[in-house]
Amino acid sequence: MSIVCSHLSFSWPDDTPVFQDLSFTVGSGRTGLVAPNGAGKSTLLELIAGQLRPSTGSVTVEGVLGYLPQDLPFTAELTVAEVLGVAPVLAALHAVEAGDASEEHFTTIGADWDVEERTRAQLDRLGLADVALDRRLGTLSGGQVVSLGLAGQLLKRPDVLLLDEPTNNLDLDARRRLYDVLDEWSGCLLLVSHDRALLDRMDRIAELDRGDVRFFGGGFTAYTEAVTAEQEAAERSVRNAEQEVKREKRERQQARERAARRASTAARNIKDAGLPKILAGARQRRAQESAGKADGTHAARVGAARARLDEASQALRDDERIVLELPETLVPAGRTVFAGTGIRVRDLFAGGGIDLTIRGPERIALTGPNGAGKSTLLRVVQGELPPDGGTTTRLDGRIAYLSQRLDLLDPDRTVAESLESAAPAMPPSRRMHLLARFLFRGARIHLPIGALSGGERLRATLACVLFAEPAPQLLLLDEPTNNLDLVSVGQLEAALGAYEGAFVVVSHDERFLAEIGVNRWLRLADGSLRETGAPEGT
Repeated sequence: MSIVCSHLSFSWPDDTPVFQDLSFTVGSGRTGLVAPNGAGKSTLLELIAGQLRPSTGSVTVEGVLGYLPQDLPFTAELTVAEVLGVAPVLAALHAVEAGDASEEHFTTIGADWDVEERTRAQLDRLGLADVALDRRLGTLSGGQVVSLGLAGQLLKRPDVLLLDEPTNNLDLDARRRLYDVLDEWSGCLLLVSHDRALLDRMDRIAELDRGDVRFFGGGFTAYTEAVTAEQEAAERSVRNAEQEVKREKRERQQARERAARRASTAARNIKDAGLPKILAGARQRRAQESAGKADGTHAARVGAARARLDEASQALRDDERIVLELPETLVPAGRTVFAGTGIRVRDLFAGGGIDLTIRGPERIALTGPNGAGKSTLLRVVQGELPPDGGTTTRLDGRIAYLSQRLDLLDPDRTVAESLESAAPAMPPSRRMHLLARFLFRGARIHLPIGALSGGERLRATLACVLFAEPAPQLLLLDEPTNNLDLVSVGQLEAALGAYEGAFVVVSHDERFLAEIGVNRWLRLADGSLRETGAPEGT
C-alpha cells in the first residue's frame, strides 16, 4: 500500500503551472500534507485520486483507494445508504429475505452479507448512530454530511486513504471521534488539514514547498520545531553572507585605492627618471594590466559572495507575521459591551430564552454542537438579527462581526479603497504604512477584495475592522480559521493577541482557542447557554 508520484507535472488550462517534475513516495502510516493556500495540496490529491490527469509523469496507487474531497459532491435528495454506496446491496438483501432467490440479487450481494451490520458499526464510530439509512441528506447538518462521507470511504476497506480538510464543519465531539478513527488507521493515509491537533497525530509531515515535497518525522509540533531550527540557521547564513559581501566590496575598494596611489607614484617616478616615452608607456601599460587583473579578482570574489548570499536567501521563508498595537480597542474592565436577557429566536433557545452579558476585555469561546444556534446568537449580539423575544443592549457602532464567509468587504473595492472607507480620517500615508503591516505592499494594495486568497481576504478584513473609526470594542468571529492555511492562522492569532477589547469566537479548533488566550467558556446546547469554565464536549 503506497502512493508513488514520478516526474509529475500539471498546469491549468491557461498554462499556469502548478507542479513541475514532482517526484515522491508515501508509504504505510499517517502522513499530513501541509503548504500555503494555493500551493496545490487539493490539486495533488485530485491527481492521486485520478480526478485530474497530469500533463506529464505518472501516479501509481498500490491497493484499494478511498478519497474524501473537501467539497463533497452530494445532493440533498440522496439517502444515507446511497451516499455510503450500500443501497443496491441492502435492496438485494431485503429481496432475498423476502423470499426472492433471483441470481442477480446474490451477484449484487457477493460477500457482503454483513453489510448492514458493518455500516451501522461504522456510523456508530463516527457519531451517527441515530441516523437512519433511508434518511435524506438534506435533513443532516454539514458536519454530519462530512462524517457520512468519511464512513462511506471507510466502508470500502481502502488500503490508501486520501482526506482533504476532513475536520471542516465538524464540531469538537465529531473531531475527537475522527481522531480516534485515524489513530487506529493501519494503511497508507495522506491527509490535508489546517487542524493542528489532527496534524500532531500524524507519523510524518510532508511539506509541499516551491515545487518539491520534503518529509519530516513526527507530527506538526516536531515539524514546526524542525522548520524553526532551519530558519534560524538560514538567517545566520544570510547574515554571514551579507557580511562577506560587505567585506569583499570593501577590500575591492581598498585595492582600487592602493592601485591608484601606486599608479600616481609610478607616473611621478617615470617622469623624474626621464625614461624614453616608449619605455615609460610600456611600464604604465603593465601597471594598468596588473591593477586590472587584481580588480577582476576582487570583482569575482564579490560576485561569489553575492551568489552565496542569494543561495542563503533562498532558504528563507516568506511566512511573515502581523505585528500590531491596538490601544484604541481597549475596553475598561467594568464596561458592559453587551447585555441580553431572555433572548429567544424561533425554537432554538428553550423556555424563557437565554441570558448573556459581556463585560470588559473578556475573551469568550462559544462552543456547542452543530445546529445549536451559535451563529444565530452572534447575529443577535451584533444587532443584525432582532430576537423574537427578550431585551438586548449593546455598544452600537463598536461591534464588528466576521462571518464564516468573510463577506464584510465589498468584493469590487480594492484593499486600499476598503481601508479608506473604514477609516476616512486616517492620513493616506498612515493607511499605506498600516497595509504594509498587514503584508499588503506595492501593487497588492490595488487588488480587488474579490481577487484575494482566503488568507489575504482575512488580513484585509482585519485591517479594516481593527482600524475602523471608531475602533471596535467587541469582535464576533464565526469559525475564523475555516479554510485558512497554517500561516494565515498564525497571523490571525497575532492580530487577536494585540486586540485589547472583548471578543466572542465560535471555533472547534482547540489549539487556536488556546493560542488566543480564551478566559471564559460558554456552551450552547439543547437551547441553553451555560458557563463551563473550560473546554467541554463540542
